[in-house]
Amino acid sequence: MREIARQAGVSEATVDRVLHERPGVREGTVLQVRQAIADLDRQRTQLRLSGRRFMVDLVMDTPKRFSALVRAAWEQELPNLRPAVFRVRHHLRETWPVDELVDQLDDIGRRGSSGVILKAPDTREVADAIARLTARRIPVVTLVTDVPMSTRIAYVGMDNRAAGATAAHLVCQWLRHVDGQVLVITSSERFRGEEEREMGFRSTMRALDPRRGIVDIPESDGFDATCRTLVGRALADHPDLVAVYSIGGGNNGIVDAFTSANRCCEVFIGHDLGDANRSLLLSGHMTAVIHHDLRADVRHAAQSIMGFHGAIPAPHRPGTSEIAVVTPYNLPVDDLTRSPRVI
Repeated sequence: MREIARQAGVSEATVDRVLHERPGVREGTVLQVRQAIADLDRQRTQLRLSGRRFMVDLVMDTPKRFSALVRAAWEQELPNLRPAVFRVRHHLRETWPVDELVDQLDDIGRRGSSGVILKAPDTREVADAIARLTARRIPVVTLVTDVPMSTRIAYVGMDNRAAGATAAHLVCQWLRHVDGQVLVITSSERFRGEEEREMGFRSTMRALDPRRGIVDIPESDGFDATCRTLVGRALADHPDLVAVYSIGGGNNGIVDAFTSANRCCEVFIGHDLGDANRSLLLSGHMTAVIHHDLRADVRHAAQSIMGFHGAIPAPHRPGTSEIAVVTPYNLPVDDLTRSPRVI
């Protein structure tokens, strides 16, 4: 009560009346005391975090262009997590066989960790590895693509179905007066995030433009060379392809294929603001990029881990990230992971 009285600037007797809901205290003073209690609670949280150290492991099966964005987001967000101190061990591969990825997760379990932030395929083997980490009191947060039938404590990232639906809406709007088919290209069917984006895209296209044809290129691997070859074949087989929704990457290769075939891509929508997509936006080859705030994602992941360990009052339950549609006119120029201006 003494601390509360000092914080609120009132007597201990007044605090006692407020806490026990006794009469004789003005409403403004009651609010003042309650605010003081809330402020002290927040300050105690800061004190609990002071000096707390968290060693987390970032495990990602993803192309370098995306892992670079996530690493940059971590580096920019780390100062904002103070007074807690986070250290990140990076385990990043562009192609990662599931058995080797599982071995990496088991090795982290043996060595110990404050938590694992994971981008991995949605497979039974991965879910079992997450369960083994959970049994060792190591929390797992999935990033961008989920493993929902696992013991992970949270998913951070965008609503992938909504992202795919957003892409379909944009395609339908921009192709209103143009006939032709839309190419949908994914890098791997193992990742739930890509599968959900494709499902959101297809269901919305059926609702908005049911007669529009869709051509699939699955399992492209997301690399430029592979995408150049596969899209070149698709263009030869489908002379009426006029738009692309690239879910997994390899976008420079897609542009090269259209250029080599002397074909026009009326609408080209991709994901994430890496260097390649920024350049394609500025050059006019890409129409729009669907992006979300990666700094918010890593912040929510860190909060989930702190909540699991009791360093903040309650386990953090993050919501999905806001989806932004980025064009050359609202493109961030000074920070690859910063949220774009909404237009």
